[in-house]
Amino acid sequence: MKKNPQDPGVSVLMVGEYDTDRELIRNVSSKLGWRLYEARDRCRALECLTRNPVQVVLTESEIPQWNWKDMLYFLCSLTRPPQLIVTSQTADDTLWSEVLNMGGYDVLARPFRQDEVERVIAAARRHFEPAVPLRAN
Repeated sequence: MKKNPQDPGVSVLMVGEYDTDRELIRNVSSKLGWRLYEARDRCRALECLTRNPVQVVLTESEIPQWNWKDMLYFLCSLTRPPQLIVTSQTADDTLWSEVLNMGGYDVLARPFRQDEVERVIAAARRHFEPAVPLRAN
């Protein structure tokens, strides 16, 4: 398992069905040494978020009885809210603008491209950490 030194300790929660893209996310996570949690529904997602340190949440734009806005609202109630990446097969500028304006991190179009998944999740993880001040020598 190859670790990316730029992304230590990445923990990702994937919320939704992701039938066609699930394997790609698993492969990327394994290749880069990321910890991947999976939840197909609201109940399992909430359980995972309360039990595990998660820096990035990847969620489908529409999950039955719980959409990305509900997820964002819940995440904002946490002490250290993970970064939210919304995914959609119909990703467009309207969704992207709405996600960013409401406090989400980014939108990923489906089907996924491996390089884009790696780049966006790694950037979200870096954004999760507060800036570390440089020390003078």
